[in-house]
Amino acid sequence: MNHEQGRGPIVKKVFVAVIGVAFLTLGVAGVAHASLTEFVTFVGNVGYSSDGFGSTGQTGTISASVPVGATVLNAYLYTGFFGSLAAPTATLDGNAVAFGPSVFNVTACCGLGSARADVTGIVKPIIDGGPGGIYNFTVTEGFGGQDGEALVVVYSHPALPVATVGILDGFSAVGGDATAINFADPLHPADAGFFAEMIIGDNFSCCGQRSTITVNGVTITENAGNNDDGIGSISNGQLITVGGFDDPFSPLLPTYAEDHERYNLVPQITDGDTTIAVTTINPSHDDNIFLALFHVFGRAGINEPPPPPTTDGVIPEPSSMLLLGSGLLGMAGFGRKRLIKK
Repeated sequence: MNHEQGRGPIVKKVFVAVIGVAFLTLGVAGVAHASLTEFVTFVGNVGYSSDGFGSTGQTGTISASVPVGATVLNAYLYTGFFGSLAAPTATLDGNAVAFGPSVFNVTACCGLGSARADVTGIVKPIIDGGPGGIYNFTVTEGFGGQDGEALVVVYSHPALPVATVGILDGFSAVGGDATAINFADPLHPADAGFFAEMIIGDNFSCCGQRSTITVNGVTITENAGNNDDGIGSISNGQLITVGGFDDPFSPLLPTYAEDHERYNLVPQITDGDTTIAVTTINPSHDDNIFLALFHVFGRAGINEPPPPPTTDGVIPEPSSMLLLGSGLLGMAGFGRKRLIKK
């Protein structure tokens, strides 16, 4: 597809009415020194769009797919880089993008890292009140060491079911990492309209470099990675892949080419489960999974405790969910550090 933080977290909660349903956002500031960590979550009649772009020409098109009548809640532009780039830069539709601090994957080779910018002020005026469909934005990188970008747009629409969009960022430790989505009430995947999906963004990946992802003990892929969103010859500067709006779900145990970094998690959920446990490992220690996004049916809260039981022991509605960007499973030796083919 080619349209496409230091100390403990500081959490800010904001409650906003979204078409009669409250949604909750939790922001984490600072520079991540651990693994993928929850950044923000939205609960309500919400959906998302994601897309990726990379090019050694350093400019091209990155896109969002948003239905007519939708309202953009927030939009984020990520950039993935190599070579310990301290201050990546970019423009989006000619507007300078202000990236936050670079987050380095200290478990991987080659100075890999990422940075995030809030681009709501650029994206929202174009999409809100627009015709719906695919919106194209011109993205231009400031440095050749930037592998590419990911654009994530979260929106509300009255026709959508109540759902949760949770965004985790930072990095996934190459020696083994874990994220657990823990539910207060059991899941029932056979319920009408139930869905659970995940996308990842990965940079500095190509040429057989890959990660393994396991969900609830089932290996769903051994081939996450590649430069699916890169344009031009395979070389440093365009090595990025992002699960996107125009990508199909990856099949179970896909080939390297079949893995689109977008996954349907429903088959790995058994009726009555209260956890979706996701683990990742990058045996070659040279990929950087810098983004994970979950879209799950129903109300949820990032890092919120479940509601207390009533006096008769019954959990009140609505049920709560904990989405925990959690810690390391343990790091193996970093192995031989290498830069990919130029």
